[in-house]
Amino acid sequence: MTLFLVLISIFVVNIFFGYWRSNTRRFSVQWIMAVHIPVPLAIGLRLLLLGWNWVMLPVFVATFFAGQYTGGRIRQYLAKRRPALLSSCLVMDMLGNHHLTS
Repeated sequence: MTLFLVLISIFVVNIFFGYWRSNTRRFSVQWIMAVHIPVPLAIGLRLLLLGWNWVMLPVFVATFFAGQYTGGRIRQYLAKRRPALLSSCLVMDMLGNHHLTS
């Protein structure tokens, strides 16, 4: 059960960072930050709750990138529906508080 919760947590956190990443120029500072900021969180959750296990590393990496990919796809979907209103923040875009980001 703990493994499942850690994987879901890593996936969900990376949705937000993948959303941000998809609105940046590839390999820019923001792009690099959006990809790398959640890494210590993922590693920390793994070490704290599950310990170090090399066998499960591919599962964690796949979950990390699945979250990044999903966040990017969500932004692409929303961009088709309302392109002028999107920011780099999924929370702000879902709340509709665009006047705060302009």
